[in-house]
Amino acid sequence: MKAWPVFAILVIQGILFLGHWLVFSTVVAAFPCLSPAAIADLRATIFVLAFTFVAVSLLAFRFSNFAVHLFYTIAAAWLGFVNFFFWASLLVRLVWLVLPIAHLTRNPAAARSTIAGVFFALAALAGVYGLINARIIRVRHVTLQLPHLPAPWRGRRGVLLSDLHLGPVNGARFCRRVVGMAARFQPDIVFLPGDLFDGTHADLDRLVAPFRTLTPPCGAYFSTGNHEEFTNASHYVEAVARAGIRVLANESVVVEGLQIAGVPYHDSTHIIHMKAFLDGLHLDRSQPCILLNHAPTRLPLVEQAGVALQLSGHTHGGQFFPFTWLTRRIFGKFTTGLNRFGALQVYTSTGAGTWGPPLRVGSASEMVVFTFE
Repeated sequence: MKAWPVFAILVIQGILFLGHWLVFSTVVAAFPCLSPAAIADLRATIFVLAFTFVAVSLLAFRFSNFAVHLFYTIAAAWLGFVNFFFWASLLVRLVWLVLPIAHLTRNPAAARSTIAGVFFALAALAGVYGLINARIIRVRHVTLQLPHLPAPWRGRRGVLLSDLHLGPVNGARFCRRVVGMAARFQPDIVFLPGDLFDGTHADLDRLVAPFRTLTPPCGAYFSTGNHEEFTNASHYVEAVARAGIRVLANESVVVEGLQIAGVPYHDSTHIIHMKAFLDGLHLDRSQPCILLNHAPTRLPLVEQAGVALQLSGHTHGGQFFPFTWLTRRIFGKFTTGLNRFGALQVYTSTGAGTWGPPLRVGSASEMVVFTFE
């Protein structure tokens, strides 16, 4: 393994350990009634939980079986819960500091357990809500008006499915559910702008098999996201192609006067590569072009090239706090939904699936149904 992945793993593990330690120390301080034996058991449990997600993620890159999938799902869910427990711990300690100063109670020490209990209960409820909310896939209906749209495309429907993250948490059953939802709208075309897979070791053909039943008359089109490029992207690309989906890797096709192009995630991250790709397309500006670009980036280059619509994902809408806030700081208004960058329209989907913690609070899983006008 190269040095930088090892360094990244150590940093992530260090952050997780410190977060778990804060939760543990806050619980112990809040509930002095805990016996030494209970504290020792809690310490051991928290210590083990602090290492579970990193450990099982490494396993999932090597093995694919029921035990690994179950372990991964539990560890990922706990990671979401501990995020809320972490913020609850910070708030608890802040309130503890403010209470004596504000003179809101005659005995601040006696109120510590109640305050902690309320905040931790709210954190647990947020986690439960997040688990349920993440499994509810909303259907977004969007009307698209593209310049120079060929007459045959007027009134047609397209479906955008981004970030399914098929793998240990979202398996073949989840894929069948999503494909079944899409099929009900009888789309004329399907767009898949990356992160169809989670990037872990899996039976790729089995995971993507439901797409073989989805046969839109104008085809289904895919470009890779960052998760397909964690390792050798060719394995994922070949599985997608075997499922009857056209892979667009720095290329474009013309479908009844509509140009559809796709760029791999890695190339989109380099300005020189992205510009070379766009220049090489030689787009016909009398025909609209739709670009599959996993992340909502390189918009000035894309607009300059004459692309009418970019379809992206990647952001997940942040999934839950504080990442909902962080993605807004990074991508601004292009974090979610349909927005404009000059003459370019950009739709960024929050995605149908999740990565890491299978939770959503402040964001929603979605499938987008376009109607061309």
